[in-house]
Amino acid sequence: MSRAQNHEFQEWWNKQRQTNHDLLLSDESSHLLAVDIHSPGPDLTVGKDRSRSARQLSWVYLLKFQQFAASLSSVTSSFLVLLRTANRRVTSPDSPADSSSSRLYRVIKAFLIVVLLLLCFELVAYFKGWHFSPPSVRSAELTELLYANWLHVRVNYLAPPLQSFANLCIVLFLIQSVDRIALLLGCFWIKFRRVKPKAVMEYPTTSSSNQDEEGNSTEDVNVEDYPMVLLQIPMCNEREVYHQSIAAVCIQDWPKERMLVQVLDDSDDIEVQQLIKAEVSKWQQRGVPILYRHRLIRTGYKAGNLKSAMSCDYVKNYEFVAIFDADFQPGPEFLKKTVPYFKGNDDLGLVQTRWSFVNKDENLLTRLQNINLSFHFEVEQQVNGVFINFFGFNGTAGVWRIKALEECGGWLERTTVEDMDVAVRAHLCGWKFIYLNDVKCLCELPESYGAYKKQQHRWHSGPMQLFRVCFFDILRSKVSLTKKANLIFLFFLLRKLILPFYSFTLFCIILPLTMFLPEAQLPAWVVCYVPGIMSVLNILPAPRSFPFIVPYLLFENTMSVTKFNAMISGLFQFGSSYEWIVTKKLGRSSETDLIAFERESEPLVQTTGLQRSASESGLDELTKLETSKKTGKRRRNRLYRKELVIAFVLLTASARSLLSAQGIHFYFLLFQGITFLVVGLDLIGEQVS
Repeated sequence: MSRAQNHEFQEWWNKQRQTNHDLLLSDESSHLLAVDIHSPGPDLTVGKDRSRSARQLSWVYLLKFQQFAASLSSVTSSFLVLLRTANRRVTSPDSPADSSSSRLYRVIKAFLIVVLLLLCFELVAYFKGWHFSPPSVRSAELTELLYANWLHVRVNYLAPPLQSFANLCIVLFLIQSVDRIALLLGCFWIKFRRVKPKAVMEYPTTSSSNQDEEGNSTEDVNVEDYPMVLLQIPMCNEREVYHQSIAAVCIQDWPKERMLVQVLDDSDDIEVQQLIKAEVSKWQQRGVPILYRHRLIRTGYKAGNLKSAMSCDYVKNYEFVAIFDADFQPGPEFLKKTVPYFKGNDDLGLVQTRWSFVNKDENLLTRLQNINLSFHFEVEQQVNGVFINFFGFNGTAGVWRIKALEECGGWLERTTVEDMDVAVRAHLCGWKFIYLNDVKCLCELPESYGAYKKQQHRWHSGPMQLFRVCFFDILRSKVSLTKKANLIFLFFLLRKLILPFYSFTLFCIILPLTMFLPEAQLPAWVVCYVPGIMSVLNILPAPRSFPFIVPYLLFENTMSVTKFNAMISGLFQFGSSYEWIVTKKLGRSSETDLIAFERESEPLVQTTGLQRSASESGLDELTKLETSKKTGKRRRNRLYRKELVIAFVLLTASARSLLSAQGIHFYFLLFQGITFLVVGLDLIGEQVS
């Protein structure tokens, strides 16, 4: 007997199947508990899906290809623009200080071609294993025969003279290092014994003098105790800084009837001339004895400017002359801190003060300059001033006895270092110098590499010009043999000629060559250890700069190219050696110092009863400064050819040293090459568009 059919269970089962089927269709992403039942016939939709995916894939690849082509076109056009820009900036007309250096540039470029060919040759030899088993000269294969002959020429003819030249440079390097150590020991002795020049008298300062409620001094000042002082400010197109230097000199705490300010303007810009005249007129209205002088015939650069000013008839009434460049800001008590040293020292011709920099922390370039100049003033100038009473005049922030200038012949236009020239001649005439390390004069460092490079070119070509013209004068002079030896061997040869010579040849020429001529070697202590120790010693006068010791070492080697080129051009009288280019200033301290000068001049104006022009104020000066800045030309980064070519030379040599597994040499060449590359691309210093 058959069981009756259960219709309720059948209905429930059909409902459950329908529900599961709807869920499967609504949620394609869910595959749990799903059963795929295929019909035995062919499924035509599968072919359609596959054909659609192929078309989509082809469209995707086509789109990607178009994007790649567009990117490639963009990169190519950008690269071409970069090449055109680089070529335009490299081949742009340089200043005379750079254009005449094409001789050195051609030599360096030929050197780069040689080392590139040698690197290719050494790469072929390396991959063939010839470094481990050199081929014989009897080999039948042409490449093996060439490499065997190259080894023979390298060992017997090229390496020995290179090694001899390297040994000579090493000896010069060690002599110069000993000189630096001796200077540092002398500086330590001065600090330990607290040796410093002493003046036989002191002038009362405004801050220490008694004043009444109206600001007038209650002390009787005998103006006859104050010698007549001439203050000179030579300048040429100094739009950014002329006002701050004039203001700093005009507020000197010195009897106005015993001083005269000469603004010696060599500007060829009419607008700048008018601005300087207006500034001079403002201070004349305040009662300051100040004159404006402009030469119609601008010859001799700064030396001609100073020579013209000293030819005035009224100069004979003055006993001393203080000189300040346009970016220098002496303190109000500058004369009271320097002039007393002449009292009782009739053979004293010069008092030089130290430079202090308002923008030493502006960028990496100014920080590195501060290291160099701190050593120069703290060590070189101070030691030479204490032990031999002679050093090179820095051209500014110093006070001269006019009699000493006249006796040695005055300012001459024969070199671009007129300050060093007059100092050497005064020293040969028997005059003594004093350096005051405690008296500082604010000034500005060049913030762009281009300005710094031009300054260094003048500073290193001028001494060689001077050495050529005064060598026989030194031999014929009546000074002692010790002073003659100091001038010739230490002052000129060792510190002005040998230093840039071995720095460039040893680290930019000989070291890369030893990578391709391994039979000639430079020891690791010459490449790394001794330069590192000397960098530490050079940075001691500026202890806050210790974090920059490695960039300082690399940058000094980079600057050796400019210094070597300047030394050669000055020694052999190339055209660039007599070119004077004014160092570009930015007036970094102008906005703050103008107001400070106004405040400092208030008590001086009240004390002396000077009439103050109510229409002139610091705000007017600030407005004028901002206007001048906006009208200035926009500067662009440049590409420096010599630095770039040497960068590729050093990087090529580092690749060759990598094949020989020379650790210290490889790292030094690599980082030095990168430094040259950074400098050559003008990526150090002031960043501009």
